[in-house]
Amino acid sequence: MWGSEAVSETHVHEFASSAITRALYSEAAATLDLWYKGGDRYRYFDVPIAIYQRLISAPSAGEYVNREIKPHYRCEIEERRRRFRPG
Repeated sequence: MWGSEAVSETHVHEFASSAITRALYSEAAATLDLWYKGGDRYRYFDVPIAIYQRLISAPSAGEYVNREIKPHYRCEIEERRRRFRPG
């Protein structure tokens, strides 16, 4: 569930990447949230911290995600936030 993780050690990294803008890793939940240039946010589950550490030091974050994260970890895309206007 989005936004419900326990308060714990979290790590945030901003990328200078053509594909990924930001990563947020929660140690307690072992989740990795990635924000993509197009605005989508994906949450990957059961990701070890070593994978996050390799991601932030990879020469190409997009290539690393495609090769080492997407094929191995379950993920969910965050539903787009909608603006509700009073009727």
